[in-house]
Amino acid sequence: MILSDPEWQAVLLSLKVSGIAVAGSLPFGILMAWILVRCRFPGKALLDSLIHLPLVLPPVVVGYLLLIGLGRRGIIGEKLYDWFGFSFAFSWRGAALASAVIAFPLMVRAIRLALEAVDIRLEQAARTLGAGRWRVFFTITLPLTLPGVIVGTVLAFARSLGEFGATITFVSNIPGETRTIPLAMYSLIETPGAEGAAARLCVIAIVLALASLLASEWLARLGRKRMGA
Repeated sequence: MILSDPEWQAVLLSLKVSGIAVAGSLPFGILMAWILVRCRFPGKALLDSLIHLPLVLPPVVVGYLLLIGLGRRGIIGEKLYDWFGFSFAFSWRGAALASAVIAFPLMVRAIRLALEAVDIRLEQAARTLGAGRWRVFFTITLPLTLPGVIVGTVLAFARSLGEFGATITFVSNIPGETRTIPLAMYSLIETPGAEGAAARLCVIAIVLALASLLASEWLARLGRKRMGA
Protein backbone atom coordinates (compact mmCIF):
# COMPACT_ATOMS: atom_id res chain seq x y z
CA MET A 1 0.00 0.00 0.00
CA ILE A 2 1.73 3.16 -1.25
CA LEU A 3 0.53 6.51 0.05
CA SER A 4 0.78 9.78 -1.83
CA ASP A 5 2.39 12.82 -0.25
CA PRO A 6 -0.95 14.39 0.82
CA GLU A 7 -1.96 11.09 2.43
CA TRP A 8 1.31 10.88 4.31
CA GLN A 9 0.81 14.45 5.45
CA ALA A 10 -2.60 13.57 6.82
CA VAL A 11 -1.27 10.52 8.68
CA LEU A 12 1.73 12.32 10.18
CA LEU A 13 -0.36 15.35 11.09
CA SER A 14 -2.92 13.12 12.84
CA LEU A 15 -0.19 11.50 14.91
CA LYS A 16 1.29 14.89 15.75
CA VAL A 17 -2.05 16.45 16.70
CA SER A 18 -3.14 13.47 18.77
CA GLY A 19 0.19 13.20 20.57
CA ILE A 20 0.24 16.88 21.50
CA ALA A 21 -3.43 16.81 22.49
CA VAL A 22 -2.84 13.94 24.90
CA ALA A 23 0.44 15.26 26.31
CA GLY A 24 -1.06 18.69 26.90
CA SER A 25 -4.23 17.44 28.57
CA LEU A 26 -2.76 14.61 30.70
CA PRO A 27 -1.70 16.78 33.70
CA PHE A 28 -5.15 18.40 33.74
CA GLY A 29 -6.80 14.98 33.41
CA ILE A 30 -4.96 13.68 36.47
CA LEU A 31 -5.78 16.85 38.39
CA MET A 32 -9.49 16.77 37.53
CA ALA A 33 -9.75 13.06 38.37
CA TRP A 34 -8.08 13.67 41.74
CA ILE A 35 -10.38 16.60 42.51
CA LEU A 36 -13.49 14.58 41.64
CA VAL A 37 -12.40 11.64 43.80
CA ARG A 38 -10.65 13.22 46.77
CA CYS A 39 -12.37 16.59 47.21
CA ARG A 40 -15.81 17.60 48.43
CA PHE A 41 -17.14 21.03 47.61
CA PRO A 42 -20.34 22.74 46.41
CA GLY A 43 -20.74 22.43 42.66
CA LYS A 44 -18.81 19.18 42.36
CA ALA A 45 -21.63 17.57 40.38
CA LEU A 46 -21.68 20.57 38.04
CA LEU A 47 -17.91 20.30 37.48
CA ASP A 48 -18.27 16.59 36.77
CA SER A 49 -21.03 17.33 34.25
CA LEU A 50 -19.01 20.04 32.52
CA ILE A 51 -15.99 17.73 32.18
CA HIS A 52 -18.11 15.02 30.58
CA LEU A 53 -20.21 17.40 28.48
CA PRO A 54 -18.16 16.88 25.27
CA LEU A 55 -19.16 13.21 25.38
CA VAL A 56 -22.83 14.02 24.84
CA LEU A 57 -22.62 17.26 22.86
CA PRO A 58 -22.41 17.06 19.05
CA PRO A 59 -18.73 17.64 18.14
CA VAL A 60 -19.82 20.46 15.83
CA VAL A 61 -21.21 22.29 18.87
CA VAL A 62 -17.90 21.89 20.68
CA GLY A 63 -16.07 23.23 17.63
CA TYR A 64 -18.44 26.20 17.40
CA LEU A 65 -17.93 27.04 21.07
CA LEU A 66 -14.17 26.89 20.56
CA LEU A 67 -14.51 29.14 17.53
CA ILE A 68 -16.48 31.85 19.30
CA GLY A 69 -14.23 31.59 22.35
CA LEU A 70 -10.75 31.09 20.89
CA GLY A 71 -11.17 32.07 17.25
CA ARG A 72 -9.26 35.04 15.95
CA ARG A 73 -12.27 37.24 16.70
CA GLY A 74 -13.43 35.19 19.68
CA ILE A 75 -13.88 36.37 23.23
CA ILE A 76 -10.46 35.12 24.33
CA GLY A 77 -8.87 34.46 20.96
CA GLU A 78 -8.98 38.11 19.93
CA LYS A 79 -6.91 39.09 22.97
CA LEU A 80 -4.41 36.32 22.31
CA TYR A 81 -3.97 37.47 18.72
CA ASP A 82 -3.78 41.20 19.48
CA TRP A 83 -1.41 40.88 22.42
CA PHE A 84 0.79 37.93 21.43
CA GLY A 85 0.08 37.37 17.72
CA PHE A 86 -1.04 33.84 18.61
CA SER A 87 -4.11 32.12 17.25
CA PHE A 88 -5.59 28.65 17.58
CA ALA A 89 -7.98 29.06 14.67
CA PHE A 90 -7.02 27.56 11.28
CA SER A 91 -3.82 25.96 12.60
CA TRP A 92 -2.69 22.54 13.80
CA ARG A 93 -2.59 23.95 17.33
CA GLY A 94 -6.33 24.49 17.13
CA ALA A 95 -6.78 20.94 15.83
CA ALA A 96 -4.83 19.65 18.83
CA LEU A 97 -6.97 21.74 21.18
CA ALA A 98 -10.22 20.49 19.63
CA SER A 99 -9.01 16.89 19.86
CA ALA A 100 -7.95 17.38 23.48
CA VAL A 101 -11.34 18.79 24.46
CA ILE A 102 -13.23 15.94 22.80
CA ALA A 103 -10.99 13.21 24.26
CA PHE A 104 -10.62 14.75 27.73
CA PRO A 105 -13.70 13.08 29.31
CA LEU A 106 -12.47 9.61 28.34
CA MET A 107 -9.10 10.31 29.93
CA VAL A 108 -10.59 11.68 33.14
CA ARG A 109 -13.05 8.80 33.45
CA ALA A 110 -10.36 6.12 33.15
CA ILE A 111 -8.06 7.85 35.64
CA ARG A 112 -10.94 8.49 38.01
CA LEU A 113 -11.97 4.81 38.08
CA ALA A 114 -8.39 3.79 38.87
CA LEU A 115 -8.08 6.45 41.56
CA GLU A 116 -11.29 5.33 43.23
CA ALA A 117 -9.80 1.85 43.57
CA VAL A 118 -6.79 3.15 45.54
CA ASP A 119 -7.11 2.39 49.26
CA ILE A 120 -7.10 5.78 50.95
CA ARG A 121 -5.78 4.15 54.11
CA LEU A 122 -2.41 3.70 52.40
CA GLU A 123 -2.24 7.44 51.86
CA GLN A 124 -3.30 8.12 55.44
CA ALA A 125 -0.65 5.74 56.77
CA ALA A 126 2.04 7.52 54.77
CA ARG A 127 0.85 10.88 56.09
CA THR A 128 1.06 9.65 59.69
CA LEU A 129 4.67 8.62 59.02
CA GLY A 130 5.52 12.18 58.06
CA ALA A 131 5.18 12.17 54.29
CA GLY A 132 3.85 15.37 52.76
CA ARG A 133 0.89 15.59 50.38
CA TRP A 134 3.02 15.82 47.26
CA ARG A 135 5.27 12.93 48.32
CA VAL A 136 2.24 10.76 49.08
CA PHE A 137 0.76 11.60 45.71
CA PHE A 138 3.88 10.88 43.65
CA THR A 139 5.07 7.81 45.58
CA ILE A 140 1.76 6.10 46.44
CA THR A 141 -1.30 7.53 44.71
CA LEU A 142 0.09 8.05 41.23
CA PRO A 143 1.90 4.68 40.96
CA LEU A 144 -1.24 2.84 42.11
CA THR A 145 -3.29 4.82 39.59
CA LEU A 146 -0.79 4.21 36.77
CA PRO A 147 -2.81 1.52 34.93
CA GLY A 148 -5.77 3.89 34.72
CA VAL A 149 -3.53 6.74 33.59
CA ILE A 150 -2.13 4.55 30.83
CA VAL A 151 -5.56 3.39 29.70
CA GLY A 152 -6.92 6.94 29.75
CA THR A 153 -3.95 8.25 27.79
CA VAL A 154 -4.19 5.64 25.06
CA LEU A 155 -7.98 5.92 24.79
CA ALA A 156 -7.68 9.68 24.51
CA PHE A 157 -5.03 9.26 21.81
CA ALA A 158 -7.27 6.90 19.85
CA ARG A 159 -10.22 9.26 20.20
CA SER A 160 -8.10 12.19 19.05
CA LEU A 161 -7.10 10.28 15.92
CA GLY A 162 -10.76 10.01 14.94
CA GLU A 163 -11.86 13.54 15.78
CA PHE A 164 -13.69 15.25 12.92
CA GLY A 165 -16.63 17.50 13.78
CA ALA A 166 -15.00 19.87 16.25
CA THR A 167 -11.83 20.08 14.17
CA ILE A 168 -13.43 21.00 10.87
CA THR A 169 -15.69 23.55 12.60
CA PHE A 170 -12.90 25.21 14.57
CA VAL A 171 -9.89 25.07 12.23
CA SER A 172 -11.40 24.17 8.85
CA ASN A 173 -9.88 21.64 6.42
CA ILE A 174 -6.53 23.05 5.33
CA PRO A 175 -4.13 20.68 3.53
CA GLY A 176 -0.87 20.24 5.39
CA GLU A 177 -2.06 22.34 8.34
CA THR A 178 -5.30 20.96 9.78
CA ARG A 179 -6.23 18.12 7.40
CA THR A 180 -5.97 15.05 9.60
CA ILE A 181 -6.99 11.54 8.52
CA PRO A 182 -10.77 12.05 9.05
CA LEU A 183 -10.73 15.38 7.23
CA ALA A 184 -8.63 13.94 4.40
CA MET A 185 -11.07 11.06 4.03
CA TYR A 186 -13.96 13.51 3.92
CA SER A 187 -12.27 15.43 1.11
CA LEU A 188 -11.39 12.27 -0.81
CA ILE A 189 -14.90 10.85 -0.53
CA GLU A 190 -16.22 14.02 -2.15
CA THR A 191 -13.60 13.86 -4.92
CA PRO A 192 -14.50 11.76 -7.99
CA GLY A 193 -12.04 8.93 -8.60
CA ALA A 194 -10.40 9.17 -5.17
CA GLU A 195 -12.07 6.11 -3.66
CA GLY A 196 -8.79 4.19 -3.54
CA ALA A 197 -7.04 6.90 -1.52
CA ALA A 198 -10.01 7.12 0.86
CA ALA A 199 -9.91 3.34 1.32
CA ARG A 200 -6.18 3.43 2.13
CA LEU A 201 -6.68 6.08 4.79
CA CYS A 202 -9.63 4.09 6.15
CA VAL A 203 -7.39 1.04 6.58
CA ILE A 204 -4.71 3.15 8.27
CA ALA A 205 -7.27 4.67 10.64
CA ILE A 206 -8.53 1.22 11.61
CA VAL A 207 -4.99 -0.09 12.15
CA LEU A 208 -3.99 2.90 14.30
CA ALA A 209 -7.16 2.70 16.40
CA LEU A 210 -6.83 -1.05 16.89
CA ALA A 211 -3.15 -0.74 17.76
CA SER A 212 -4.01 1.92 20.34
CA LEU A 213 -6.63 -0.27 21.99
CA LEU A 214 -4.33 -3.29 22.06
CA ALA A 215 -1.52 -1.17 23.47
CA SER A 216 -3.89 0.16 26.12
CA GLU A 217 -4.82 -3.36 27.24
CA TRP A 218 -1.23 -4.59 27.20
CA LEU A 219 0.14 -1.61 29.13
CA ALA A 220 -2.68 -1.82 31.67
CA ARG A 221 -1.90 -5.50 32.29
CA LEU A 222 1.79 -4.72 32.57
CA GLY A 223 1.06 -1.96 35.07
CA ARG A 224 -1.14 -4.21 37.18
CA LYS A 225 1.51 -6.95 37.10
CA ARG A 226 4.22 -4.59 38.30
CA MET A 227 1.97 -3.39 41.11
CA GLY A 228 1.43 -6.99 42.15
CA ALA A 229 -2.26 -7.17 41.18
